[in-house]
Amino acid sequence: MGIFTGMGELHEADIIIAGGNYSRRLACSARGIDETNISRLAQADPDSSIIVIEGGGNNYADPTVTDPDMFLAHLRPGSKSMTFHKARRAQALNSREPVVPAASILGGGSYCRALGSDFEAWNAEGWGKKDILPFMQKLETYHAEGNIDVHGYQGPIHVSESPFSVCNFEREILLAAEQQGYRKINDLQDLTANNGFSRWRKCISPEGKRQDTAHQYLHPLLLDGKHPNLHVILQTKVIRILFDENKRASAVECAPSESSQESLGLNQPNIKSIRARKMVIICSGALGTPPILERSGIGNPSVLQQFAIPVISSLPGVGENYQDHHLMQIPYKICLGTEEANIDFLSNGINSTLQIGGENSKPGWNAVDLSSKLRPTATEIGELGPEFQAIWDKEFKNAPEKPLVNMGIVSRYIGDISLVPDGQYATVAIYTTYPHSRGSIHITGRSMSDPPDFDTGFLSDANDIDLKTLQWAYKKQREIIRRTDAYRGEVAERHPKFREGSKAALLSLNQSEKEQGGSRLDLPTITYSQEDNEAIQQFIRENLGTTWHGLGTAKMASREARGVVDKNLSVYGILGLKCADMSVAPENVGANTCNTAMTIAEKAASIIAAELGLEI
Repeated sequence: MGIFTGMGELHEADIIIAGGNYSRRLACSARGIDETNISRLAQADPDSSIIVIEGGGNNYADPTVTDPDMFLAHLRPGSKSMTFHKARRAQALNSREPVVPAASILGGGSYCRALGSDFEAWNAEGWGKKDILPFMQKLETYHAEGNIDVHGYQGPIHVSESPFSVCNFEREILLAAEQQGYRKINDLQDLTANNGFSRWRKCISPEGKRQDTAHQYLHPLLLDGKHPNLHVILQTKVIRILFDENKRASAVECAPSESSQESLGLNQPNIKSIRARKMVIICSGALGTPPILERSGIGNPSVLQQFAIPVISSLPGVGENYQDHHLMQIPYKICLGTEEANIDFLSNGINSTLQIGGENSKPGWNAVDLSSKLRPTATEIGELGPEFQAIWDKEFKNAPEKPLVNMGIVSRYIGDISLVPDGQYATVAIYTTYPHSRGSIHITGRSMSDPPDFDTGFLSDANDIDLKTLQWAYKKQREIIRRTDAYRGEVAERHPKFREGSKAALLSLNQSEKEQGGSRLDLPTITYSQEDNEAIQQFIRENLGTTWHGLGTAKMASREARGVVDKNLSVYGILGLKCADMSVAPENVGANTCNTAMTIAEKAASIIAAELGLEI
């Protein structure tokens, strides 16, 4: 039992988990798939040998992993815990080449669950709401108020409210939201609640420790001395899966990661194979799983034949159907009371471990205090045009639990703090919950060093439904934030460039209103001309980015519907090979994907254990 840097003398195992191919720190991504699978299977059968292959290093007791206030360190340029995927240049994004970080720590621990209807929409036997709810409950220990029938109380992931929050600003946001027609909801994660704001519960223990899956599922087994057949190989990348004459997955071909190659003084990758006696499970995420499959000979023949890769299983859906929530981050100048004046240490001290436990440190806090799920009014829907109205009537009108956007209030400046004056800031993060745009990812060669052909597909849908959704969301968040007493204006560089003299032009605090003693809640609604709407759309095209919620590239569906895996997560046409990560989700979910990833993992572990004759 142990953690190894490099393959060493490990040559075979009963089960091999082909984990992250990226330069991350041992399973610290929001996917959480491989750790959950390993933990459940290792506990069910300590005698079976299990090897997990990971591209990064060990994250045990790493404060940037366990302390919620340090999570953005992994998004810094030069971060070694992630890979930055550059996608195709896109005309819809003002000819930008979007960059999507993969395998990073996403969201810092925010607790956000998919709707029950999201799982029903997957249309897969055994994956409906009633089937999945037990696994959602199994993974958590819930410490907040909520419906006890939908939450879990004995799982490894603790969910709680932060011991610290920016209370006054939070209260002002809730009042402004109520003025705009959005109620306060006690439990926004009960699988049906919608169209309101809530305090954002987090995957953080009551003691203030972030609940990443490595520390809650995997590390305890590696340290307890009771699982001698559990091994983790670090700084190693999976090249492809090998098969026997019966098309059964028989081995995993691996090579040292780039950083490991350098430390070992290798000019060329030292490729080795590890034999799998029973099963191989690929858990490399929406951007990592398709390249492994394609290099293995599983995918669209038209892609594989370009690189003389023999077709083992013809599955044209591999690498297609890429989906991601479309994110906008809108900063504002604010002014807080003296008791909340020191929160900006997060933006300035993210790289300094000296901040942890310092006088400005806020244990258990990640600056994200409020979340919301929002829908437009009938009037607002009509203003977005007949095509939008048709989509609304088809997908949302009779599904009152489905939000059009999710919005989070972050009590800090998200971005390069050196580009703005000293002061206090808040950022409103908004994303489309069910985008219509689709992208793809495919290999461009047989080697891991060949960069993938990645198309995010952002804003590529017909009739600009995704663009109009964000246009509405920009206006709505603006109406809410400007009605708070803390509001002091907009950060010009991070807002649309409205024409001078426009009624929608850059807004700062109107001092005369404050002197007159009027409530900011009673401010008139901003009016927008067609020219203003075009400025908002241009701004969105120039600034829209990833929410790190990629999914769908090895979807669970029938083979005729271009599915890659069946209801048991088995790859079509192959024996002993499963995929168990967000790539199998056939349709999007109206939530951050961390909780959904862990839910898939719990379900996957149950499926695999049953096939192996184990009980978990």
